[in-house]
Amino acid sequence: MTATLRLAEQLIAQPSITPEDGQCQAVIAERLAPLGFSCEPIVSGPADFRVTNLWARRAGSAATARTLVFAGHTDVVPTGPLAQWTSDPFTPTHRDGRLYGRGAADMKTSLAAFVVATEEFLAATPQPALSIALLLTSDEEGPARDGTVVVCEQLRARGERLDWCIVGEPTSVEQTGDMVKNGRRGTMGGKLTVLGIQGHIAYPQLARNPIHQALPALAELAGIEWDRGNAFFPPTSFQVSNMHGGTGASNVIPGEVVVDFNFRFCTESTAEGLQQRVREVLDRHGLEYRLDWVVGGLPFLTTPGPLVDAVRDAIAAETGLATELSTTGGTSDGRFIAQVCPEVIELGPPNATIHKIDENVRVADIEPLKNIYRGVLERLDRSLR
Repeated sequence: MTATLRLAEQLIAQPSITPEDGQCQAVIAERLAPLGFSCEPIVSGPADFRVTNLWARRAGSAATARTLVFAGHTDVVPTGPLAQWTSDPFTPTHRDGRLYGRGAADMKTSLAAFVVATEEFLAATPQPALSIALLLTSDEEGPARDGTVVVCEQLRARGERLDWCIVGEPTSVEQTGDMVKNGRRGTMGGKLTVLGIQGHIAYPQLARNPIHQALPALAELAGIEWDRGNAFFPPTSFQVSNMHGGTGASNVIPGEVVVDFNFRFCTESTAEGLQQRVREVLDRHGLEYRLDWVVGGLPFLTTPGPLVDAVRDAIAAETGLATELSTTGGTSDGRFIAQVCPEVIELGPPNATIHKIDENVRVADIEPLKNIYRGVLERLDRSLR
């Protein structure tokens, strides 16, 4: 059994459903401290939702310091019905060449690979030019209010410089390294309340139907070309997710209708610009309305450069694959890190079983992932010498 597999099993065995960490970060800090890492726990959140974060950093010897950050989360999603699991979700189990357990793919295998890759790299290069850091949280699968975003805010306030970041999200499709994420779309939700006048449905002249008023505006919003995307992103998308109106009675015109909608937007648009365009449409239709916004994350993009090149080369050397750069999928903590780090890549094992019953990862995918992470360390370190 390899060191990476042993550590992955040890982490999977720690129940750590958000916001619990299950002592995973302590296990990792114990491995990092003897390597010269300064390990700083950062606890955040209210008493009934305490989040554990870890910022660990080892300074390099380069005159112009450059830092590579490995980022990830120790929390996992709930197991779902235990009776549907073939084996206990927090007892790492092997079947047919696969490692089973909650977090096996998302993302405790990546965390183990981070640590062992760093150990091997420092054993071979005791005085690297490169500074190395790990940023871990137990609030990625939950509301993400007291996790990575809090650490990044503290790093920004301190003026700590981050240059490159690899987030260990499971990005691969068929084989480790076949796809990495070099960006993500932003997400922004809106809650639109269109106000009318409630009344008897037999006397529409005495009422004002907000559903009738809202529909033409919604049709126009659904038909707008917000942008055309770019070489890395599809066009920005507007989608209505929920509409609530009416009292439940068939003879009452409602007094208001509430519409929930979402933008998944690329770097060709801004949150402020999209909000302004929505208001212009609503105002042009003469609606009386309230509109509340929640920006869940801004888009980010890492174009080919030092980090992308190092990742591509390390994947090709280990697997022979020409990796695909992609910005598809939902959000990740990369959206917070990108605010303090100019180059962010997501790279991890195949994601076919994440959040599912009997989550698993092929054992054959684990060691190559560790070797890819080590290869990136080696390549970025050489670039600084």
